[in-house]
Amino acid sequence: MLNCDRLQRRKARVNMEGALVARDQVGIQDFVLLDSITSETAFLDNLKKRFNENLIYTYIGTLLVSVNPYKELGIYTKKQMENYMGVNFFELPPHIYALADNAYHTMLTEMNNHFILISGESGAGKTEASKRILQFYAVSCPSTSLLDRARDRMLVSNPVLEAFGNAKTLKNDNSSRFGKYMDIQFNREGEAVGGHILSYLLEKSRVVYQNHGERNFHIFYQLVEGGEEETLRLLGLERNCQHYCYLVQGGTLNTVNYKNDWKTMQKALFVLGFSEKETEYLFGIIGSILHLGNVQFEADSKGYAHPLTACCILLQLLGVHVQVLQEALTFKKIEAKTEEVLSPFSVDHAIYARDALTKALYDRTFTWLVNKINESLENKDSTKKTVIGLLDIYGFEVFYVNSFEQFCINYCNEKLQQLFIQLTLKSEQEEYEAEDIEWEPVQFFNNRIICDLVEQRHSGIISILDEECMRPGEATDLTFLERLEERLGNHPHFVTHRLADQKTRKTMDRGDFRLLHYAGEVTYCVVMHQAKNSIVKHCFPPTEADSKKRPETVATQFKSSLMGLTKILTAKEPWYVRCLKSNEDKQPGRFDHVLVRHQVKYLGLMEHLRVRRAGFAYRRRYEVFLHRYKPLCPATWPHWRGVPADGVERILKHLGYSEDEYKMGRTKIFIRHPRTLFAIEDAYEICKHELAAKIQAKYKGYKVKGEYRKKKEAATKIETCWRGVQARKEREKRAWAVKVIKKFIKGYMTRHQAATTDNSEYLTFVRHNYLTRLKDHLPKTVLDKSTWLTPPPVVKEASEMLRKLHMRLMVRKYVRGITAAQKTQLQLKGLTSELFKGKKDSYPQSVSRPFVDTRLSEQDINMRVLQMIRHERIKYSIPVVKYDRNGFKPRPRQLILTQTAAYLVEEAKMKQRIEYRSLKGDRSVSGSLSSGLMGLKGWRHGDLVLQCDHLFEAVTKLCVVANKRNIVKVVQGSIKFDIQPGKEGFVDFGSGQEAMAYKAKNGHLMVVSASLWCGCCRC
Repeated sequence: MLNCDRLQRRKARVNMEGALVARDQVGIQDFVLLDSITSETAFLDNLKKRFNENLIYTYIGTLLVSVNPYKELGIYTKKQMENYMGVNFFELPPHIYALADNAYHTMLTEMNNHFILISGESGAGKTEASKRILQFYAVSCPSTSLLDRARDRMLVSNPVLEAFGNAKTLKNDNSSRFGKYMDIQFNREGEAVGGHILSYLLEKSRVVYQNHGERNFHIFYQLVEGGEEETLRLLGLERNCQHYCYLVQGGTLNTVNYKNDWKTMQKALFVLGFSEKETEYLFGIIGSILHLGNVQFEADSKGYAHPLTACCILLQLLGVHVQVLQEALTFKKIEAKTEEVLSPFSVDHAIYARDALTKALYDRTFTWLVNKINESLENKDSTKKTVIGLLDIYGFEVFYVNSFEQFCINYCNEKLQQLFIQLTLKSEQEEYEAEDIEWEPVQFFNNRIICDLVEQRHSGIISILDEECMRPGEATDLTFLERLEERLGNHPHFVTHRLADQKTRKTMDRGDFRLLHYAGEVTYCVVMHQAKNSIVKHCFPPTEADSKKRPETVATQFKSSLMGLTKILTAKEPWYVRCLKSNEDKQPGRFDHVLVRHQVKYLGLMEHLRVRRAGFAYRRRYEVFLHRYKPLCPATWPHWRGVPADGVERILKHLGYSEDEYKMGRTKIFIRHPRTLFAIEDAYEICKHELAAKIQAKYKGYKVKGEYRKKKEAATKIETCWRGVQARKEREKRAWAVKVIKKFIKGYMTRHQAATTDNSEYLTFVRHNYLTRLKDHLPKTVLDKSTWLTPPPVVKEASEMLRKLHMRLMVRKYVRGITAAQKTQLQLKGLTSELFKGKKDSYPQSVSRPFVDTRLSEQDINMRVLQMIRHERIKYSIPVVKYDRNGFKPRPRQLILTQTAAYLVEEAKMKQRIEYRSLKGDRSVSGSLSSGLMGLKGWRHGDLVLQCDHLFEAVTKLCVVANKRNIVKVVQGSIKFDIQPGKEGFVDFGSGQEAMAYKAKNGHLMVVSASLWCGCCRC
């Protein structure tokens, strides 16, 4: 125990500076540094401040306080595990990984055993904390293939134990309904090599009865809802929980995916080494319990109970004889010396016997299951091992109706609280005595009086219960209550309805008694609610029936196991995790002050804080304190040559602290108030920065001077070498330049001669230079004929080839870039060029003017005309002026070109129609290049004389539509035309200031303008 306490003190002192520096971030990481250690309000405010920032862990020395956030925080990743591996306890923010890692490394260093006590209310996160610790050891401990097997078995034991030992309660969907102590065994190298599990007080009454809103153990729902069809058929079960009396009493809805849990549990059984036969027998017992719950009884004429339903499936699953089972359910066996008498049960007694059998069957099966898991986890190596125990124990419970299970659970918490205070108080007292510091008594509630009330021999509640059970005659719950009143009536922490005052009686029933626990008052109700299967054989051995020894009561058994647990814990060094519920509704981010205050009270956190402080908030060895804070005093900085204690005292006096603020021990300095320590730490932070600045300045100056000298020497050497290199390069450059210039001049002089070694480089230079200049002076358009550089004689031929290639490239780019409309326009312009280029002076000016598809829209053409030519598609139309053949009177007309003929239209009248097939090129009509006239030969009554503004466009369109290019001829001088068959007319051309057409005195048509005369002949 002495080593244990020294270790506890050492752990509490490791790197407390981490908590000091972090105090200004979010609350205080260690409650020991709270200014007011008696104020619950300050305690709760600090918890809430950290909780609101998702900081759920806080220290009280080495005790870890955990507040359930009811949401995922992302603080349990593998990276987080790696951060906490091998670090000092207070170096990083509080975390369950820090506690697990320090327990592990302390165990390896001291080679002794440890345990981690995890306690708190149902739903506070105890089971989750236990899982996190196991996962941390699975990742952080060294591993091999053999060790991985042991590690995997320890991890998968959780799903099995949760299936058989956990259930949904009002406070928790996965509440552990049994206490679990698990030893993890490590070898000398720190490898996890095995484990062992102890279970305490399984809540077996839950098998036969559940309060409203609660459920039975998970395994029943996993089997019914997740089991395979073949498994259910063999067990005689249906896939409906509502068909089984033991599963419907709570009346809650299913919010859990039991199918996945069933698969996980089955896989875990396989990993743990359960055989198929064992698994079959195990599920057979679970199925038989469900069938037992459905067994009903009726009374015969004498009032004796008889089963209503057949028990065939039970006989098959349990492997017992039908007579044995019926006797167990409907008869009581009374032994008198050598005789056995069977006394029949009433219906009520038979139901009670059925439920008792069910509870015993499940309880012993659970014990067998734990033992089987222990066989799987057992390490048979005889070498010495150290262990870390995980104690996941039920928290203090207060329900509306508190039965025998709550009595045992709260008794367990009383016992553990007593042990907890004793260990902490003893370690603190021993440290004070070792340092010769006067011990100041700590006021805390000593719950030994409660423990004695429950467990004291001959006069405790458990002893009285045992006596009442063994007393001959009719012993009932009420006679037990009367015996308690007789023996404990004067006890200050015990009261019943009869012993209470008038006000208290209103809150109690006649069958209740009340205990004043350290956590508060709790009212308890005294009305407490040969085989073939190998597991049944193991759980109910035949020798048990023949034994004459009276079995111990459950309370005595639990008391004995609790004493054994206490003995185990006192032999190990403790670490504590206290789990708190933030609210009853499991709402994320909600902090219920009343609920948390109640938990803080019954978990004894304020008492623990007062014990840890015991008058002094901080203690540290002189050497460590001096090493950290010596910069605060000029006399101790930078080196103190004297005794460390004197140096520490010099520092404190220099800072101006009085002697009542600290005490000097034999090897340590004790500081009374946290504010004193914070002030020292603040002064140290300021001094540290100032010293760091001075040291940096000195060091930087020294370093810069040394570097400057080195750089200067190096620069001188480099300059010398560099000048030599540069001079040699300059000489080489000049020699090379002379050689090149000579060669260039010689090549220039022989440039017109055949290629030789003297002029080949020069000619290459000329070619390269020309091509380089040509690259920047290439023509940009196809029409650019003057941009091409004049080539030297040596590249003249190549230049011409390049020019043609470049021209083809530009043409190709241009052609690829034009649209379909542009292509059509170019084709028409090309045809126009063939017809008129060089024949008409105004042709060049017309090239840039684009042709249009038509000059008249359908709205411009009379509807009657459109109706007459509706079967022919209009290709082109244009307004023209027709001159009469006799008087040359001008008349406005519309020239319409269709697919098959040309039409001359006057408003709604079709005047002339000339088919394209009648147009031939063997008879042409000459025309003046300055006229705007054209003549059409092909009408039977004579030639048509027409004038239009877009002559080139109209003629070109006519040639395209008629698909004839040889019908157009441009002529000079006067021309003649046929006025009518056999009669000719003439057209003379002239120029004037304005364009006009009239009949001259000689009877000819006189045209004054720049126009064209075209002849189209008919065959």
